[in-house]
Amino acid sequence: MKYAVIFKAKVKQFDEEYSSMAAQLRDRALTQFNCREFVAVTEDNFEIAISYWDSLDDIKRWKQDELHLHAQRKGKRQWYSCYQVEVVEIQRSYSS
Repeated sequence: MKYAVIFKAKVKQFDEEYSSMAAQLRDRALTQFNCREFVAVTEDNFEIAISYWDSLDDIKRWKQDELHLHAQRKGKRQWYSCYQVEVVEIQRSYSS
């Protein structure tokens, strides 16, 4: 894994459609766009999702996916009061 996309948001509204969309997007990222891992955590009205990727090209293709674009528009209108996206290069990774 060379890159991570960090998505942070303050959520205005959780609903069934939001949960369904999040699950669909995670599945698409993993199965169609070469995402290696995708984790998300929600606490109160704050959400953070981190996805791991091997290439910037895969990230760009994912960003332009039609369902993802639809979710982005809906997120801006309905689900999020604000959000931030960071694409970072992983310099070192270790675990125990």
